[in-house]
Order: sequence, then structure tokens, then C-alpha cells
Amino acid sequence: QVQVTESGGGVVQPGESLKLSCTVSGLTFGDHAIAWFRQDPGQVREFVAGISPGGKRTYYADSVKGRFTISRVDAKKTVYLQMDDLKPEDTATYYCAACSGGSCSVIPDVNVWGQGTQVTVSS
Repeated sequence: QVQVTESGGGVVQPGESLKLSCTVSGLTFGDHAIAWFRQDPGQVREFVAGISPGGKRTYYADSVKGRFTISRVDAKKTVYLQMDDLKPEDTATYYCAACSGGSCSVIPDVNVWGQGTQVTVSS
């Protein structure tokens, strides 16, 4: 059974940082692209950041480029999202996604979703 588990969400003030973790089991982790998406209630789920199998390629939404960094440690079957200089508009539930193709930037690419972790940025 495939499981995708996120952790690391919380409540922070604008300008602060958080690091999200995503651990995947039940599939060949090294063969999968992994991505983070986010969603506010009533809004469309949007792509945030993705990383290719092996980690050679990373890609970001324009709204987070330069502030967020995605990385992976295949030995731990874990992907991280370092989020710096957080803004109130980053408030959302963040979802980790696993994709069997080489890219993971649109919802149709996704094979498995996690349950999500809440990030709230507020003063």
C-alpha cells in the first residue's frame, strides 16, 4: 500500500521559515518525481514546487521562486520543502504528491496524494 505522509506545518509570522517533510512508502521512490501543491478552502489546488527522479531538476511556481527550495534524500524516501520569507498569501494546506512520470507539475500527473499539512502565516 502506497503511503504519502507530510509533516512540518504550523503557524508562523511573516518573514519566518518552515520546513515541510514528505515521506513516501510502498513504491519505488527513486523512480518518482515528487511535488508540493497547496490549496486554500474554496480555491483550486495549485502547484508549488517539484523535483525530478534523482533530484537533478527542480522547478517552482513563480510565486515562490527564490523563497522556497525543494530537495530529496532518496535513502530516506523523503522530500523536503524549505520555505523562507513566508508571506500571508502562502497560507494554505500543503500536499505532497508522487508522480510516476519524469515531471510532477499538474494535477493529472499525480498518482498518489498525501493528506496535507496546514501552513498559516499571520502576524
